[in-house]
Amino acid sequence: MTAAWHVYILRCGDGSLYTGIARDVEARLAQHAAGRGARYTRGRGPLALVHVETAGDKGEALRREAAIRRLGRAGKEALAAGKKAAAAGKRAVAAGQGARSGGLSGLGRA
Repeated sequence: MTAAWHVYILRCGDGSLYTGIARDVEARLAQHAAGRGARYTRGRGPLALVHVETAGDKGEALRREAAIRRLGRAGKEALAAGKKAAAAGKRAVAAGQGARSGGLSGLGRA
């Protein structure tokens, strides 16, 4: 049996928020702190883990990560604070109601 995937949000020392996925969040946080994680977090320490969600598989984790990144700062802050309003975004992604509408709209054809 494989370990579950997780989506996490880190608060960097400069106040910015970083979103990522990992199987072992604590080990990944240690990598970020040691400068071996994402390039974005290098030199932005100290880092604090402010939010973690469990995903069923890697694909689900990647979709949720993308949804969180689209939330913007206010949505990420709400997740970090544990507010229910931000959780609505998770339900929409889980139900397949992402930002895409399908079809050919928006391709610039008149």
